[in-house]
Amino acid sequence: MNTPRHEKFEHTLLPLLVDPKEAAEYLDAVMELEDSAALLVALRHVAKAHGMAEIARQTNLGEKTLFRALSKTGNPTLNTISKVLHAAGLRLSVTPAHT
Repeated sequence: MNTPRHEKFEHTLLPLLVDPKEAAEYLDAVMELEDSAALLVALRHVAKAHGMAEIARQTNLGEKTLFRALSKTGNPTLNTISKVLHAAGLRLSVTPAHT
């Protein structure tokens, strides 16, 4: 039986995202797209790479709350995004836009 393409992609991607440098570069590249839906998917990938249950524990968010916030229809607050990034060994920062 063939594995769906998105599962193959995640199987390859998620182990890489455990490394904070790789995760930061991935999120930075996605942010360049200026697409909030793509950023939400990327945040979900980073959280999955570290284990959603572990991220929920470290952020003091319930697992259901975390899953809902990072779901396709989620709308996480800046506080939630910051907590997820911190739990993954990352932080939110601002740099000048490329001109």
